[in-house]
Amino acid sequence: MTKNNKPLMRVENLCKYFKIKEGQILKAVDDASFDIYKGETVGLVGESGCGKSTTGRCLVKLEQPTSGEVYFEDKEIYKHKYHEEFISQHPEENIPKINPDQAKLDYTKDVQMIFQNPYSSLNPRMTVKDIVGEGIRLHNKKIKNKELEKTIENLLNDVGLSKDHISRFPHEFSGGQRQRIGIARALSVDPKFIVCDEPISALDVSVQAQVINMLKKIQRERDLTYLFIAHDLSVVKYISDKVIVMYLGNIVEKAKSEDLYKNPMHPYTQALLSSIPVANPKIAKSRKRIVLEGELSSPINPKDCCRFSDRCKHVMPICKEVKPPLLAYEEGHEVACHLY
Repeated sequence: MTKNNKPLMRVENLCKYFKIKEGQILKAVDDASFDIYKGETVGLVGESGCGKSTTGRCLVKLEQPTSGEVYFEDKEIYKHKYHEEFISQHPEENIPKINPDQAKLDYTKDVQMIFQNPYSSLNPRMTVKDIVGEGIRLHNKKIKNKELEKTIENLLNDVGLSKDHISRFPHEFSGGQRQRIGIARALSVDPKFIVCDEPISALDVSVQAQVINMLKKIQRERDLTYLFIAHDLSVVKYISDKVIVMYLGNIVEKAKSEDLYKNPMHPYTQALLSSIPVANPKIAKSRKRIVLEGELSSPINPKDCCRFSDRCKHVMPICKEVKPPLLAYEEGHEVACHLY
């Protein structure tokens, strides 16, 4: 991992709200801020429905944020969406006009996504050549067919498939092979940053380790940066340099992977880590599992307080009244909890 002074991806106060019906707003992501540096893997964990995938989809422009900024290589990636309005409001800055379509094309070459479900993320009517080659053709319109085929064959080889698979359709592959095709598609445009949205959760356990090791190998060879979204904390510990914990749209803890697993501070993080299975039966018997009680709060029109307060055994009156800010407890370790 090569860490520079400036992050490759910088997210500031990201919010994504969905209007359910009149007067009801679902706050899927609420005021999320974090940095991802070149060459590192940042794990994003939490229960289903906490906003992990929505955050990732905002970073790859599959969702339009309600508010907040996302910077890639120090450039604000959503500015072009409101560019004409921005120019009119700041005539003194003499800002040049940009082509929104070209800006999106340039960005999607650098930022790609590996989707969770390999069964629904591949077009069943397209061959592997068409699926993997689509992005290559889009970004290199002059590429010849022989060169394209050779590039696709090399990509398939990188993900553990052979050139014989190039003319087959998705239904002819297993789940693990389909996910490898999805990874090859993400790599096809030579990106710098990849959002891995639970890339192994739909795979057999026997295949999961192969895919994780392959992702690590590809990262080393291509100097890639990952946002790795998952709910399997043992996998996140293995692959991640830093970990971000989300609960109902809020980031509740951020730390280096080693620090988080040694010293989890937020009660929700402690409960998550206590649920990780241990292979040694003696150790497993001596461990105490933290069982969360109480009702899960609704992300629709949530109160401006700690969203974990209804399930926390350490709850205090202030938790029901004031939302705790995300503050640095020690260097590189931030937590949003009134206990600290």
